[in-house]
Amino acid sequence: MILHPLMNSCAVLALLASSPLLAQDGTEYEPQPDEVLEEPMLEGSILGEIVVTGDRLRSQVDSSQAPILELNEADIAAYGVSSIADLVAALEPSTGTSRGRGGGGQPVFLVNGIRVGSFREFRNYPPEAIRKTEILPEEVAQRYGFAPDRRVINFILKDNYSALTAEVEYEQPQSGGYSRNEQEVTLLKITGGGRLNLDLKASDTSLLTEAERNVIQTPSSIPDVTGDPDPARFRSLVADTAEVEGSASFAKALGNSGASMSANATLGRTHSRSLSGLNTVLLTDPAGTSVLRTFGADDPLERRSTTDSAAVSGSYNQPLGAFQLTATADASLNDSITEIERRADTSGLVAAAAAGNLAIGGALPGLGDAGFDTADTKVLGASSKLTVRGTPLFLPGGELGTTFDLGYDWNRIESEDTRNTLATQLTRGNLNGGINLAIPIASRREGFLDGAGDISINLSAGFENLSDFGTLYDWSASLIWSPFENLDLSATYVNRESAPSLSQLGSPQITTFNVPTFDFRTGETVLAAITSGGNPFLLAETQSDWKFSANWKVPFIENATAQVDYIRNRSDDVSSSFPLLTSDVEAAFADRVTRDASGQLVAIDRRPVSFDSTAVDRLAFGLSLRGSFGKAKVQERPAGGEGAAGRGSGNGGDRAGRPGAGGPRTGGGRRGGPGGFGGDDGRGRFFININHTLELSNEVLIAPGGPLLDLLDGASLTSSGTPRNATRLEGGMFRNGWGIRASGSYVGPTRIDGSGLPGSTDLFFNDLARLDLRLFADLGEIMNKKDGYLKGLRVSLVADNVFGGIQRVTDQDGNVPLSYQPALVDPKWRYLGIDIRKLF
Repeated sequence: MILHPLMNSCAVLALLASSPLLAQDGTEYEPQPDEVLEEPMLEGSILGEIVVTGDRLRSQVDSSQAPILELNEADIAAYGVSSIADLVAALEPSTGTSRGRGGGGQPVFLVNGIRVGSFREFRNYPPEAIRKTEILPEEVAQRYGFAPDRRVINFILKDNYSALTAEVEYEQPQSGGYSRNEQEVTLLKITGGGRLNLDLKASDTSLLTEAERNVIQTPSSIPDVTGDPDPARFRSLVADTAEVEGSASFAKALGNSGASMSANATLGRTHSRSLSGLNTVLLTDPAGTSVLRTFGADDPLERRSTTDSAAVSGSYNQPLGAFQLTATADASLNDSITEIERRADTSGLVAAAAAGNLAIGGALPGLGDAGFDTADTKVLGASSKLTVRGTPLFLPGGELGTTFDLGYDWNRIESEDTRNTLATQLTRGNLNGGINLAIPIASRREGFLDGAGDISINLSAGFENLSDFGTLYDWSASLIWSPFENLDLSATYVNRESAPSLSQLGSPQITTFNVPTFDFRTGETVLAAITSGGNPFLLAETQSDWKFSANWKVPFIENATAQVDYIRNRSDDVSSSFPLLTSDVEAAFADRVTRDASGQLVAIDRRPVSFDSTAVDRLAFGLSLRGSFGKAKVQERPAGGEGAAGRGSGNGGDRAGRPGAGGPRTGGGRRGGPGGFGGDDGRGRFFININHTLELSNEVLIAPGGPLLDLLDGASLTSSGTPRNATRLEGGMFRNGWGIRASGSYVGPTRIDGSGLPGSTDLFFNDLARLDLRLFADLGEIMNKKDGYLKGLRVSLVADNVFGGIQRVTDQDGNVPLSYQPALVDPKWRYLGIDIRKLF
């Protein structure tokens, strides 16, 4: 291993042992009455599109659509997570967009109702610092200057909170072979309208080889001479990897004006080492006898990579009368150096054997070191966004909400490769802007067309001026109708032009040798040379999408929400990674495939390609339940309680125009010293979040005139096919310090059709159900310790893939192809771990 795990673990355990010295002097945390805002029907909020009478927490997002999911402190405690980043991962079934576009891979993140510079600014916060969490639909993202292709998560923090946390983890597969360990220390202080967060983490993963999983080698790689080294010992399934990262974040209210700012700086390094097998040579003697030899066990083919990363971000918020100005900036640098060991020059051995000067089964002479090829890639990025949100007009149906956004993004890729004399430098500047209008049509609160319920329309338009692609446009329209208090219906249309990413265009060209690849033409698994990198000839994509949604707060089940989405996506000139090499794909991209004279697959150029068009129709279903069980403690509690969220479209600022982030008293009104979650009334908590996706159709037109690939009927772009059904589940419960969380997933069966030629075969992928469990115990709460070593100490046991399920792949004869061996599909199998966390 690259780092010594014992040394790392001992350092953090020493910190754990010193807990009395590190304990804070503040008073012990006690639950306080929930602070709410009394909102009159008069007066508009800073950005309130529709505001109803009632109580709400400061910094909640006012939206014409109800949240998909809301969590309070007790709900969050039931997840048993260690950071906001872990909580976001656990909430993925509810935060993932159903549109299928991805939205850049992350939701829109808000802190106290305000957009921040980056997720890095608060991802390491302990979850005990959160007062409330809201997850809102994709249409709400438009109010913050984003396209409606990602959901919104708002974290409302406590006003005063202070904690130092230290955590150690150890994990390994039940079958052994390798292990992973991680250590992390985090400091967070929230007080006086400011926040300070320092975080340091390190992790190390050891090497796992194919021999340790008994992977059967392809016939073309097995040596013919007894005593030659086994190539399985020198091919890695899991790379030896070491990572270290440090982060510092700061946020502060600026005087009494309501203005605030935040900043973050993050540095990291990742180093990995993997093995690509051994050198091989086919020797033929004068009599025509040939043998395959492997050699070089003392110097196997290596691939080494080191990535240094640096990132900074910041935000500034300022009330401007009835408007709120938010400016954010984010910049990053990733410098990756990859060394790929060259294959030895065996031409001398081949010539000597052919001349009879070298016994083809004897000892092989040593060959000189072939050295390494080096690929150096620098990815630089900077982005900024300015949004101004407000309500300039009052219409009969309520306030007209407006959002104006203007931003500039800059990206550059610089790459050099010793195998290519030409260096690559690609730069893209992106000046972008847009406007969103939230227009109230009917309102029960305003008494205007109230018989129809609440109706509003969202209209948005935007542009992107790309320095390397010209100007692209997008526009969208949404109709949101709430015929009843507990039911929201919406219809959204999005038309967008999208350019390929710079990595798709300009990543350095790298060839990896000896990659096990299934050849659909012959039905065999071969070792092929795979070329990856960028393609500068990709086209701009045009997207045309519909989404129809229903969000129902189930009246007969407390805290239950059901969500149904229908999505219709159409795209032209789609940039994609190179698809699975089926016969149809090979016919369409014949110049990307190399075969020898016998027809055996030798190499594939897997750089990205442009498809003519794609068409997808899907249904998505979601159900969220949360609640309590057992008897509550008998205790005195000051009057007051958590109010219901208002349903309008404001920005989380309060009625007096103060901002929802960074300013005084913008969190949830909690006071906190060191300690855990508040609001515990002695009852247990449970939650269930389940999402199911049903693919109705999924087709890809490779090129004008065909072929047309039906991904649900035997065609595929990936090595695993496209299932029609997929389900995600998160559920758990927590009481009196004991907790359990289950994460489940299910993917339905699918198949990939062969070419129909002699030797070709279809592939069948069985369905797969997977369950991960996390058992955790807060020892201080269980032992009723108010101080000492046990206070704030939590031990978690982790078991991933409890049932040991690995997707089984067979050909039409029921045999498992070599490239789909279980160890190649999932080398971890059942994965076990322990996590010890101390909160000071």
